[in-house]
Amino acid sequence: MESSIKKILIANRGEIALRIMRCCRDLGIQTVAVYSKADRDLMHVRLADEAVCIGPAASTDSYLNVPAIIAAAEITRAEAIHPGYGFLAENADFAERVESSGFIFIGPTADTIRTMGDKVSAIKEMRAAGVPCVPGSDGPLGNDSAKNAKIAAEIGYPIIIKAAGGGGGRGMRVVRSADELDESIALTQSEAGTAFGNSVVYMEKFLEQPRHIEVQVVADIHGNAIHLAERDCSMQRRHQKVVEEAPAPGIDEATRADIGKRCTDACKRLGYRGAGTFEFLYENGSFYFIEMNTRIQVEHPVTEAITGVDIIKEQIYVAEGKALRFKQEDIRVNGHAFECRINAEDPVSFMPSPGEITQYHPPGGFGVRVDTHIYNGYRVPPHYDSMIGKLIVHANTRETAMARMRGALSELFIAGIVTNTPLHIDIFNDEHFMEGGTNIHYLEHKLEQG
Repeated sequence: MESSIKKILIANRGEIALRIMRCCRDLGIQTVAVYSKADRDLMHVRLADEAVCIGPAASTDSYLNVPAIIAAAEITRAEAIHPGYGFLAENADFAERVESSGFIFIGPTADTIRTMGDKVSAIKEMRAAGVPCVPGSDGPLGNDSAKNAKIAAEIGYPIIIKAAGGGGGRGMRVVRSADELDESIALTQSEAGTAFGNSVVYMEKFLEQPRHIEVQVVADIHGNAIHLAERDCSMQRRHQKVVEEAPAPGIDEATRADIGKRCTDACKRLGYRGAGTFEFLYENGSFYFIEMNTRIQVEHPVTEAITGVDIIKEQIYVAEGKALRFKQEDIRVNGHAFECRINAEDPVSFMPSPGEITQYHPPGGFGVRVDTHIYNGYRVPPHYDSMIGKLIVHANTRETAMARMRGALSELFIAGIVTNTPLHIDIFNDEHFMEGGTNIHYLEHKLEQG
C-alpha cells in the first residue's frame, strides 16, 4: 500500500530516528532529519534526504525547541512530523502546534494526549471504559487531612501517593502507616509542582510484588482498534526498563483476549488514533491499569517479532486517515521475543560512559535484530539518554529465545566505551528470570545483594 505522505520530518535522534527513516524508505517517503550540533554525525542524519540543524547540544535548545522544529518542517516542505519517543512525543502542545501549522502529527490528537497524560483523568476514563484499575482515591487529593485518612483506611495500607503529571518513576511516595500520610502528601505535592509544573496528586493501593505488563494497541479514525498482545517489562532498575519480552510468561489466550478487548474498547471510547500502550501492574492473576503511553514504545520490536506487524508503518497509515489494515482475528502470537536495552554505562555503578566507539561488531544470525545508530568511530555524546541500541531476538519458544539472546550477547562487541552488556549476560543466566514471572522489584534486590 502506497503512502499519500511524501515527506516526513523525524523530530528525534538516535536509534528510533533511524528506525523511522528505514520505515519511510520502505514506503517511498522522503525524510528530513533534524539534529543538534552535537549530533551532526548521527547515522540517520547522514542517510536522510535532507537534514537541518535546529540548535546547540542542550535538548532544551534543540530537540525540545518547538519553533525550530516547525521552521525546519516549513523550509523543507515536509508534510508530516513523527515525534518518535521521549522529547516531544507526548507533549500535547507540540501535537497541537504541529497540526495548527498545517502538518500531520503522527500520533494521537492533542486532546487525547492531554487526557491520558494526566493520570487522574486517565484513570477516570479507564474506569468508565471497563479497564481494571488499582483501588485508589478516584481523583485528586485535597488538603482535608481527615478525608485523606479515611480514603487511605478504606484502600488499606500500604498506599502510594502519585503525581498526576508524573512519569518515569518520579513523583511517587509509598506510605505504610497513617502517621506518615499528611507529610507524604505535602512532600509529593511540592515535588510534583517543581518537577512537572502540576502539584495534583492522587492515592492508590501499593502492590507489593507486581509484574509490569503492557498491552500494545493501534487504532484508526474510523473507530477500529486492535491489540497486538502483551509485553512483560518487569525487569527494571529505578523504574526504568532493562529487559522486555513478549508475550508475558503465564498469560493464557483467554486472559490475553479479555484484557486486550478492554484496551481496544477504551481506544474506541477515546476516539484514539495511532499506536499506544496500556501499562498495567499484574498481581495474583489481576491486571491494574497505571498509565497509557500515547506514542511508540522503546520495546515495540518484541511485539513486531511475535506478530509480524510493523508498528511504525501502521502509525503512518493511520495518521494519513487510512483504515487499519488488520482485524483482530488476523493477529497471531508466534513464538517468543526478548529485547535488551544496550546502554553506554558502567554495568555496576551505572555511571554514563560517553566517548568514541573504537570498535563495534554487532551479533547476527537467524532471529537476531539490532536497532542502533552506532558505528565504528561514532562518538557517544554526554548530553542525552545513555541508550545506544537494542538487541532483539525471536525464536519458537521462550527457552530457545533465551539461548539465542545469550549467544547474541556473547557476540556483541563494543570497544572504547563501557556498556551494560555484562548486566544483561547476568540476567539471562539468572535462574529465577529463566523460570519467568519475576516481579518489578526483582532486579533491584538482585543488584543490592551483589
